[in-house]
Amino acid sequence: MSNIQQTLSIIKPDAVERNLSEEIKNEFRNNNFDILKEKKVKISKSEAEKFYQVHQSKPFYNDLCEYLSSGPIVVMVLEKNDAILENRKLMGATDPIKAEEGTLRKKYGISIDKNSVHGSDSLDNAKIEIDFFFKD
Repeated sequence: MSNIQQTLSIIKPDAVERNLSEEIKNEFRNNNFDILKEKKVKISKSEAEKFYQVHQSKPFYNDLCEYLSSGPIVVMVLEKNDAILENRKLMGATDPIKAEEGTLRKKYGISIDKNSVHGSDSLDNAKIEIDFFFKD
């Protein structure tokens, strides 16, 4: 049974600044994701705070917002069967040291904070996150 979903993916500042955007986009394509929309943007700290609102109560919230707004990012809408779960599998654990071999964070992540990619964690959040960057 087909379960086509869309998810938001972000190539974070550490990966953009190391010129890994094309390489990471190819990883998505090689894993049968369609990149429906993409753009390179630089967001402000207050926009990052809105984006990461769900993490507001967590101790890492401020650092997360500082970091996401520290440089250009590439935001994409990915689509495929079970896109949310498949993207999370492809990204790997938040901490690159703990991420499985072959995952994006294992290959490109520098640290738990600079882990190169973000992906939506649920259908609801995917919708909110896609709207955040791609409101028509």
